[in-house]
Amino acid sequence: MPSLFSSYRLGGLTLPNRTVMAPMSRVRAADGGLATPSMATYYAQRATAGLIVTEGVQPSLVGQSNPGTPGLYTDEQTDSWRQVTDAVHANGGRVFAQIMHGGRVSHHETTGLQPVGPSAVPAPGSVFTPSGPQPIPVPRALETDEVPEHVLSFALAARRAVDAGFDGVELHGATGYLISQFLSSNANLRNDRYGGSITNRIRFAVEAAAATVEAVGAARTGIRLSPGGGIWGVTEDDAAELNIALLTELARLDLAYVHLEATTDEETLLRLRKTWPGTLIMNPTLPGGPKQTGRAEADHWLDLGADLISFGRGFLANPDLVERLRSNLPVAPADENTFYQGGDAGYITYPTYQHTA
Repeated sequence: MPSLFSSYRLGGLTLPNRTVMAPMSRVRAADGGLATPSMATYYAQRATAGLIVTEGVQPSLVGQSNPGTPGLYTDEQTDSWRQVTDAVHANGGRVFAQIMHGGRVSHHETTGLQPVGPSAVPAPGSVFTPSGPQPIPVPRALETDEVPEHVLSFALAARRAVDAGFDGVELHGATGYLISQFLSSNANLRNDRYGGSITNRIRFAVEAAAATVEAVGAARTGIRLSPGGGIWGVTEDDAAELNIALLTELARLDLAYVHLEATTDEETLLRLRKTWPGTLIMNPTLPGGPKQTGRAEADHWLDLGADLISFGRGFLANPDLVERLRSNLPVAPADENTFYQGGDAGYITYPTYQHTA
């Protein structure tokens, strides 16, 4: 069994260990979706991770889900990210940008635009807006001839990411956002080539991945999925069959990795591991759950065939999480009250272990 602390070759990168900092929304971007000096500090503090995957970055204005999130669709946004990638690389790290199109999980108060989705089916619940939480509106169903521009938005954002110094990108195909909505059996009620059968419902994800590979190369392209996750009201009635079909098609593209969340049973996840021939990142913690991934969960999935293990909450309060895991040091809890409040407190103010004594 590989050790969590052994090196790993990922595309053109050599990772010094098998820990991945999972993408986590922190809503600290400046007006206009710009990255900030504090964001550069935050990611650079955590550069001992084998790989960092950033918070979700919108590839277009209509793709923005929440206020305070960063973008990669203007020159100014692209320029603003260079301070982040430079800081991470100066500290010896490697960083991918997660490209996230919110689809129907958005609001016109945030973007000035009606959200779009595969069908005119709203997500349940509320979404953050500049004036506070608001019920999620009914999205506008994309016309068939509009879908390619949203496919292409992932590739264009990926090209900007590489121009900004990122080592690669991860397409956010998980947790109920646009790619996940197309995969869904209840958010996608289309009867064209993008809906109905499994072959049609996986088409958007495959086309987005293929366009991104064409733009920046397979070695710089990963994708995150949450099989059967049910997040933001998205259902996959046929999660095993759907995701096996998707991974079979994605395997033809030779992506850098697939990043799976443990949102379905272990038996299904093991079937997906057998289907996917390339690098697998496993995120053992259910999104929104109180459980925090530790050494036991990491070792369990490495033993089951995962290549890399992503940690979410652990990296928030522990910029030196890798060393704490390596040396069996206490892992500090994160203050949930600071997750989305903005500012530097609970963001770049967490100490390393030697500074807590």
